[in-house]
Amino acid sequence: MSTAPPPSSTADQLPLRERKKLRTRQTLIDTALERFTTDGFDGTTLDRLCAAVEVSKRTFFRYFSSKEDVAMAPTQDLWTAFLDDLEIREPDHQTLLAMLQDTLLAALERMPDEGWAHRVLLSHRLTATTPSMDAHGLQFCDRTSRQAMTLLGRRFELADPQGLSSRLALDLLVAAFHRALERWAAEPGTPPARDDLAVHVRDAFAAIPGSLTLRVEPRSERR
Repeated sequence: MSTAPPPSSTADQLPLRERKKLRTRQTLIDTALERFTTDGFDGTTLDRLCAAVEVSKRTFFRYFSSKEDVAMAPTQDLWTAFLDDLEIREPDHQTLLAMLQDTLLAALERMPDEGWAHRVLLSHRLTATTPSMDAHGLQFCDRTSRQAMTLLGRRFELADPQGLSSRLALDLLVAAFHRALERWAAEPGTPPARDDLAVHVRDAFAAIPGSLTLRVEPRSERR
């Protein structure tokens, strides 16, 4: 998986060629999300997208593998940053789940303050109505989870010979993020903000222990 785009403060220090590549990538994402939203995902061909950005299809494929890939880039960048952070993070006597949560929150802080949240919202809405994007997201999630499991096994000693507990911890992390994303995206009347998403993510993480001990009682009959 490619490395996540650097924070804007770091990107400004990159050589001119690298900054141009980042700008081209970002323009492709912004234009794709705008066209997919206004003209429909299926109604926007790759040829039209490339013409709008004034790049060749060959250039497009240097950055993305498909229309689905460019449409889901904002969220995929977050999880790529998650893997980058996990590569260097120290556990500091935490549980695995707590370390994974801190890693995802750190990755979220790396996302740009301006524009990224709006792109995530557009991508999320498109995914809800585009089966091929949903399928692409599932494939990306599975691939990212496998990469994370490989990374954990390489860097840490886990008292989990079969890997079941560690994979379940990772699955809990992903599920909590998706529930947080849904709640954040459903908020009416407010411009999307990265920090607001972080609040929902923290709330979802805090709800995990209660979900594991939530008791079920018969519903009392109403009179």
